[in-house]
Amino acid sequence: MDLRTPDPAYTASKRARANFILAIKLSAIMVVVIWIVFLFEQLTGVDLSRFGLRPRDGAGLLGLLTTPLLHGNLSHIASNSIPLFVGGVTMLFLYPNSSVRALPMIYIGSAALAWLFARPNIHIGASGLVYGMLAFVFVSGILRRDLRSVGVSLMIWFFYGSMLWGVLPVERGMSWELHATGMAMGVIMAFVFRRWDLPPLKRYEWEDEEPESEDLPDPDSGNWDWEFPDERHPRDTRDGRDRWH
Repeated sequence: MDLRTPDPAYTASKRARANFILAIKLSAIMVVVIWIVFLFEQLTGVDLSRFGLRPRDGAGLLGLLTTPLLHGNLSHIASNSIPLFVGGVTMLFLYPNSSVRALPMIYIGSAALAWLFARPNIHIGASGLVYGMLAFVFVSGILRRDLRSVGVSLMIWFFYGSMLWGVLPVERGMSWELHATGMAMGVIMAFVFRRWDLPPLKRYEWEDEEPESEDLPDPDSGNWDWEFPDERHPRDTRDGRDRWH
């Protein structure tokens, strides 16, 4: 794989640092929102899970908006909080333009696909969004093939590669359908926006130098005397006199 080096003037610029801070703030807001909803449910005793996604049920379409906000218990929301934050920061920082378009598609699309194909139960949790974001970041880095993006992709695989088992029905009570549809949407969006947010690449001085032209004779000038001088004008000495053709 030919890995390209992003321009350090771009990656270390004030704008890049500002984008990183903004990505942290927006991702923190996402995590805070799901915790506010969870704490509200716990403190008031109101069961909000009934507003989750119910496949192939018209009333369950509300879950397209509410599913990522609802969690069943403390371990459920805790397991989603850190990867939601990590996926949000990496996606918003590395791919700011495409993430503005891809995130809503992953948010709605993962739940919409689950509404079509999932088991007829109530599905809740931000795991579909998490799987979509992490899949988007991982595949986007592989497709773009610059050192920074590929490095983040490897980090995602190192920390969250085991989540791949979550797309299989291996655990009772787990919405593997949301995981699978979220991952599918993330991969699709990565291919759709693969040409977006390409960082400027580092250029070396030798790349800007024009190649020196070789000092070759002009073929139209007829000046080829420097090459094969003895064969350029053969002599005819049949009659004892020098004649040149």
